[in-house]
Amino acid sequence: MAQQSEPPRWSVASKVLAGFSLLALLTYLLFRFSLMIPPFVLAVILAYVLSPFAGALQRRLRIRRGLATVLTYLGLFGFAALIPALVVPSLVQQLSELNVNVQEIAASVEELLSQDILLGGFRFNLGQLATPVVEALRALAEPVFGRTLGIAFDVITSFVWAVFIVVVSFYLVKDAARFRAWAEALPPPAYRADAQRLVGEINVVWGAFFRGQLVLALVVAAIMTLLSLAVGMPYALAMGALAGLLEFLPSIGHGIWLFTASILLFFQGSTWIPVPNWAAMVLVIGLHIVFQQVDLNYLIPRIIGRRVRLHPLVVILGIVAGATVAGVLGVMLAAPTIASARILGRYSFARIFDLEPFPEGKDATA
Repeated sequence: MAQQSEPPRWSVASKVLAGFSLLALLTYLLFRFSLMIPPFVLAVILAYVLSPFAGALQRRLRIRRGLATVLTYLGLFGFAALIPALVVPSLVQQLSELNVNVQEIAASVEELLSQDILLGGFRFNLGQLATPVVEALRALAEPVFGRTLGIAFDVITSFVWAVFIVVVSFYLVKDAARFRAWAEALPPPAYRADAQRLVGEINVVWGAFFRGQLVLALVVAAIMTLLSLAVGMPYALAMGALAGLLEFLPSIGHGIWLFTASILLFFQGSTWIPVPNWAAMVLVIGLHIVFQQVDLNYLIPRIIGRRVRLHPLVVILGIVAGATVAGVLGVMLAAPTIASARILGRYSFARIFDLEPFPEGKDATA
């Protein structure tokens, strides 16, 4: 029986050609399916956060990984359903306390528009002056009402992506051991130890990032609670807690909080500062603009940057670049992404110049 010969080794040119072909294919796939990247990244983040809980249930209850994952997601859904159950009744009660009499407002506006004003010997009727404004607003509103079908489609699309994120993250948590074994088997045997070391150091970076994000949320909640109390905002503790929760949504969270606070102050005013409601609203808007700059340029770089061992200036530049490339998701993940890239860059630099990639006693995350 003839001995089977081994296939010939690839030449350097063949390896380079195969490498560039794979790179081109990967670039094409990323461009072709770019719409799926943000939801997939969110699914990976959700799986990364929930995987330790599933592992703890699996060890403590001595159950299968699949059942532990199901219990973890049931707990997540229960917590998500508990928040509206606790918040909505309180919100309805608070809205009823606003004491906004719509009929009185309408009557006041109608009375104001029926009056004539005298300026420099000329008489003006406010009702006639307001007519073009009303017509312009109606012209702007009609396309919005006409987009009912488009709005419904957007809602359905968002729901589909939410289901996609939950399903993908569920299987990532459930089959975490299989995915880990598959990923560890990808590198050549000679580089598997290095790959495991790199994955471990990157995992440390992302764990530190999420802990730092939690600390940042607590700091922001404390600051905004004190700020709300200082300006006499109604429900100051609730508004401070809301600011902490919204810190997980950079930029968008600031806008949601400011809109909520502005509406609250416009209708109820300050609880102790003797100024008109609109003045209290303007005061909070100005203070929040200042705080937003402090948050983006000091708190996030200091707290998150220190956790992932990055200089605050690097974090600031990363936030700007992340916002340009990936919007809100880029802002949120800028710091850990840069820290992970630094680990891979140092390893590549060491291998290119035949240096020791992991000097004894030195962490690559430093």
